[in-house]
Amino acid sequence: RQDDGRVRHCHGDLHLRNIVAIDGMPTLFDCLEFDDDMATIDVLYDLAFALMDLWHAGNQPLANLLLNRYLDQADEADGLPLLPLFMAMRATVRAHVTATQALATPAGPAVRHAGDGAAPERATLARAACDYLALADRLLAPAPPCLVAVGGYSGSGKSTTAAAVAHAVGAPPGARVLSSDRLRKALHGVSPQTRLPPQAYRPEVSEQVYRAMAEQAAAVLASGHGVVADAVFDRAQDRARIGSVAEAAGVPFIGAWLEAPAAVLLDRVAKRHGDPSDADAAVVKRQLERDVGPLDWHRIDSGGDAPARVLAHLRAATASPG
Repeated sequence: RQDDGRVRHCHGDLHLRNIVAIDGMPTLFDCLEFDDDMATIDVLYDLAFALMDLWHAGNQPLANLLLNRYLDQADEADGLPLLPLFMAMRATVRAHVTATQALATPAGPAVRHAGDGAAPERATLARAACDYLALADRLLAPAPPCLVAVGGYSGSGKSTTAAAVAHAVGAPPGARVLSSDRLRKALHGVSPQTRLPPQAYRPEVSEQVYRAMAEQAAAVLASGHGVVADAVFDRAQDRARIGSVAEAAGVPFIGAWLEAPAAVLLDRVAKRHGDPSDADAAVVKRQLERDVGPLDWHRIDSGGDAPARVLAHLRAATASPG
């Protein structure tokens, strides 16, 4: 990774207390400046501090979202197997720092400092250090990869469901989410929020998008990491192709088809703003007129708790025999 330029001078101390929102944008501060050697690290090890901190705070979906927005900008599929280790290393760093603070804190009730509020007592800090060590242990627990495909007409809640389940798919911080909307925009060299012209949705272009999704999914699975594929999947050949990727990789596959009444689909797409999807009412109506062919995926009502249903199917597919 060093030969590939993945080891460089980074922030070095990218936990959540060193990130602040200014004018709605995350701004990093208090980087590791006193030692260039300590700040020269793998870029994923740098990112892993924020990922671990989000995971520790119970914000696993946000950790997965951060990972995926980073991967949208960087070709890092080969580095994904390192993330559980890197996150565990960051957790042990926090355990060490917190344990050191505990040793330096007088035993007994919280000590009050002028203007600083109440400092945590030694026992609280010691428990926090143990929590970080326990987290490191959990992060290193084996988690075999699997492939989850979420399909359905525009407005069925595919992307929302994919984002909601991704953190629970495979090893921490969860699956690589491959979105057909984002892949299509990347194929045309524009931002996810840029609206594409109708010719960008010709059948031959869609074929490129689904083929790219299958190829990227295969690469991620080969690295030992999980994948969530987010697309309409209203053509039988596209469903078969993504299923064959899992079969070739020898990993469990879950196909989820989200359903909703036409009126609900139309209402949802009408309310979208700043979304990577360009689908409008006309697109939904054309989708509803198409024959999706034989559908052997799990049919899920998107009006209920679709993520919970998908995760239930995932647990059933990955449960150990007996």
